[in-house]
Amino acid sequence: KDHMRTAGDVSFAEVMQEPGGRSKGCGVVEYKTPEEAKEAIDSLNDTELKGRMIFVREDRETSGGGGGRTGSAGGGGGGGGGYHGGASSTSVYVGNL
Repeated sequence: KDHMRTAGDVSFAEVMQEPGGRSKGCGVVEYKTPEEAKEAIDSLNDTELKGRMIFVREDRETSGGGGGRTGSAGGGGGGGGGYHGGASSTSVYVGNL
């Protein structure tokens, strides 16, 4: 969460977990504004967090705009990055945690 705050005001952060509590290696971060989410994608994609290169992209599960999480996002996924529209999206997906 602290790493992600460098791009803006984080309103929510969650690391996805398996039923047994083990990390799926990915998470979702929600920012206060779409501009902050875009800044996170632009500035934090391919940065190092605790010795791992993370990737940050638009959260496709909530790309319709803000609002709470309604379930767990799938794990995995490949590189990526880049902002794909979703002008009102405030959430980003973080992979390789």
